[in-house]
Amino acid sequence: MEMPKASDADKEHFRSVLPDHPEVVIKPMFGNLGAFVHGNMFAGLFGPTIGVKLAEEDKEMLESTERTVPFGPPERPMGGYTGLPEIWNAEGDGDEARARAWVEKAFEHVAGLPPKAPKSPKAPKATAARK
Repeated sequence: MEMPKASDADKEHFRSVLPDHPEVVIKPMFGNLGAFVHGNMFAGLFGPTIGVKLAEEDKEMLESTERTVPFGPPERPMGGYTGLPEIWNAEGDGDEARARAWVEKAFEHVAGLPPKAPKSPKAPKATAARK
């Protein structure tokens, strides 16, 4: 499975469409970026593609009206996420505003979900008793 790396320009574009809320946390993920609220990812970057996690009715509307793409590796796209049209990365002319609006919808949707519980520390591995 190939993991495309986001370019600096891709990362800058991703950051530019994120909502300006103090709850937004950006973390590196496998050479790409993820945007989280309360521990849950609402938007991610996979190469040049921005993926968003939307409420089902918003997901259906976006996918039926725009040229969306799968989000993640082609052989295993991330379930529940929709890739924003890649043409929006290059066209300009209002596309930045559309990307921002969909990322904001994803933020609002995921912010309403229960916060992700912190992972409990792993127990140390048992070692075999020596004889």
